[in-house]
Amino acid sequence: MKNENIIQYIFGIADNALILGQRLSELCGHGPSLETDIALTNMALDMLGQTRSYYQYAAQLSGEGKTEDDIAFLRIERQYKNVLLVEQPNKHFGYVITRQFFYDVFHLFLLQELQHSKGEILSAIARKAIKEVSYHQRFSSDWIKRLGDGTKESHQKVQEAVDDLWGFTDELFHMTEDDTLAFESGIGVDVSLIKDKYYQKIKEVLEEATLKVPETKWFQKGGKQGIHSEHMGYLLADLQYMQRTYPNMKW
Repeated sequence: MKNENIIQYIFGIADNALILGQRLSELCGHGPSLETDIALTNMALDMLGQTRSYYQYAAQLSGEGKTEDDIAFLRIERQYKNVLLVEQPNKHFGYVITRQFFYDVFHLFLLQELQHSKGEILSAIARKAIKEVSYHQRFSSDWIKRLGDGTKESHQKVQEAVDDLWGFTDELFHMTEDDTLAFESGIGVDVSLIKDKYYQKIKEVLEEATLKVPETKWFQKGGKQGIHSEHMGYLLADLQYMQRTYPNMKW
């Protein structure tokens, strides 16, 4: 397996954490309560820390003298491989929590498998991140239950979020060519194999939260191939502004 294939595989994992971390960072100072605000900010920092580890490894593999800053801030939109789910905007708190929940369940299953990677660095990153992501999943799952089985308004809003964001979940399990090569070489994870237990976990929590599981079979995709939603360009404009305006700034 070529280094470039490994780099693209890393981007498929790390870009999710970067973009979702950026979305959560937008909420700093805007949480519904002080405790929740701090929790969301800490989760954003967790994901940015994971991103940095992945990007440092990718920069090392590239052999081009790049840094994690170059990878995070100086790529164009089509070069980001994150799924569409994580770039969706913070419409309201129900959206934030539902987006987080849908991703957290997947992320934990992914890391549980990735810790067995033959790639020592990827395995080490996964083992370190599991503790953080386990907390993320508990946090978002608990909030789904509180909102779903809460007031009439909170139930209505989180059900709206579930219905709208459900169509982005299937892309989590699409295997790109780089994903397949990484799995066949023992470095990566075949995410299609965790699809069934993912939806089982999602449905268990939604049912406990008195929320309806969407019946739609239509799903959106494209992010893993670099084809993003209309929200991505605005997000990158904010994310990349400082580095592009003041080159060579450090994390």
